[in-house]
Amino acid sequence: MENLLSLLLGVSLSAAVGFRIFVPFLVMSLAASSGNLELAPSFAWIGTPTALFMFSAATLIEVAAYYIPWVDELLDIIATPIAVIAGVITTYSVTGEMSPLLHWTASILAGGTAAGLVQGMTDAARLTSTATTGGLGNPLLSTMELLSSVVLSVLAIALPILTGILVIGILFYAISLILKLMRRRPDLG
Repeated sequence: MENLLSLLLGVSLSAAVGFRIFVPFLVMSLAASSGNLELAPSFAWIGTPTALFMFSAATLIEVAAYYIPWVDELLDIIATPIAVIAGVITTYSVTGEMSPLLHWTASILAGGTAAGLVQGMTDAARLTSTATTGGLGNPLLSTMELLSSVVLSVLAIALPILTGILVIGILFYAISLILKLMRRRPDLG
């Protein structure tokens, strides 16, 4: 049961990584340093004062950069592969004792997929916003993504079961929408 709980926590935090890479790490660092989050032993460094300072600085830079026109688009290109890796790390860092093979497999499949799907959805939303508003709507989108990352990160730690189930449901819904769109798309071959 503890492994399931930590996996739900990891999936939720990884989904938050898809919105903003450093926000969940900052929330994790705050929670770990205050004793509200237990990290895997090899990731205990996330709860150190140095890590807290670094995640704070990285979060400020990341958040500010998303408010600069066209820089936000460039960040999405860079952030997509990084979000998947960060999602894997996030899930691995909060999941409990299990065999290394299962630990890494669950982290890659659950954490990487959650972060990648959310990041992909934010990429699509930003491209749509840029195309339809010339980028004028992007600051509003950036604010919504930031708030989503903060709220999801805090809820994941405070209510991991409820948040995890909600996130998994939303991700399955997103996958079904993507599959529907792919089926409707005319064959270009």
